[in-house]
Amino acid sequence: MASKTTHPVLGNRALNRATLERQLLLRRAPRSAMSVKGAVGHLVGLQAQNVKPPYYALAARLEDFDPQELSGLMASREVARLVTMRSTIHTHTAEDCLTLRPLVQAARDRELKQFRTGLAGVDLVRLGDISRELVEEQPRTMKELRETLLTQWPDADPFALSVAARCVLPLVQVTPRGLWGRSGQVALTTAEHWFGRTSEPAPAPDATVLRYLVAFGPASVKDMQTWSGLTRLREAFERLRPQLAVFQDENGVELFDLPDAPRPDADTPAPPRLLPEFDNLLLSHADRTRVVPEEYRQRTWKGNQAHCTFLVDGYLAGIWRLTGTKDSAHVIVQAFGKLTRAQREALAEEAERMLTTLSPATAHDIEFGVFSE
Repeated sequence: MASKTTHPVLGNRALNRATLERQLLLRRAPRSAMSVKGAVGHLVGLQAQNVKPPYYALAARLEDFDPQELSGLMASREVARLVTMRSTIHTHTAEDCLTLRPLVQAARDRELKQFRTGLAGVDLVRLGDISRELVEEQPRTMKELRETLLTQWPDADPFALSVAARCVLPLVQVTPRGLWGRSGQVALTTAEHWFGRTSEPAPAPDATVLRYLVAFGPASVKDMQTWSGLTRLREAFERLRPQLAVFQDENGVELFDLPDAPRPDADTPAPPRLLPEFDNLLLSHADRTRVVPEEYRQRTWKGNQAHCTFLVDGYLAGIWRLTGTKDSAHVIVQAFGKLTRAQREALAEEAERMLTTLSPATAHDIEFGVFSE
C-alpha cells in the first residue's frame, strides 16, 4: 500500500542490510548471546519441509553451531515440527507451537475451503474428534489416518481428508523424524499431546507483528501477510502505529519497524551465506527484491524441486548442492552470474565451514559451476 504521507525512505540496500541483520546473516550470533532454542524463537520458526533445512539455516546464523543441539531440543520436546505459516512445515519452539498455530488457524480454515468438493458431506468436527482420538492413542502416519477416515466417509476425496485432518488439528511430527543423523517416517500426534499441555486461545496478532518486525523488518502490512498467510492485518499495525517507526521504500510503500531495531548502513559488508531450500529469508516479504533480484526470481526451484541457495553481497546469487559419502563430501556451487575471485574464495571458505559443521566426511571438495536453466 503506497503511503499518503512522506516518511523517511529506505533504499533497497538499506532494507537488505536491515533484514540480514535481523536474520542473523550479516554476522553470526555468538553463542554467548543466543542459544539454539533462542534462535529458533527469534526467527519465529524455521522452514522444515525436509529434515536438513533447519540445521543448514542455523549453521548459517550461529557461531559454533552443533547440529546435535537442535536434535537434542527435538528429542526433549522443546522444539517440534508442524504446519503453521503459509501451510508449510516449520520447526518451532514448544511455546510457539501452542500459540502460533491458533493464530494462523484462520488461514488453515481458508485453505479447507479449496477442498470443499472433495469434503462434501464430511462433518469436520467429527473428523477432528476421530483424528484426535487416533493420533493421541499412538502416533499415526497420514496413510493410517486417511484409511480410517475413509471408512467413515468412503465417498470423500482421500487427499482432501488428509488436508482436513492437518488443517483441523495442530499435528506435530514426532521423533525420530527430524533428528540429526536419524531417519524416520512422518508420524503424527497433536501438539497438546506431544507437549503435555493445552494450546493457548488464538491471541491477538499484535505481539506476533512485533516479533515479525524483529526478525524480518522493516516491513509492510502485506509483507507480514505474505509471511503468515493471514489477511486483514492492517488493524493490528494501526493499533501499534504510535509505538512504531514508519518509513517508506523507494516505491512509496509504507514500512513499519521498531524504533530501536538495528538498521545498518547500506554499505555494511555482507559475507556470503549458504542457505537451505525455502529459507524464510527468501519467502517472507511481498516484495522480495530486498534479497532476490528480479531476474533471479524463478531460479530457486524447478518443477517440484527446490534448490539450496547462496547469498553474495547480501543478495541471492546462485544455488548449491551437497553430494558424497560419509568419508568424502562434495559441494557444487552454481552462480547465476559472474563471481569475482574474491567472492569465489569467500564462498569456498563458507562452504568449507558448512561442511566442517554439518558433514561427517573428513575429505571436502568444492566445485564452482555456472547455473543453466
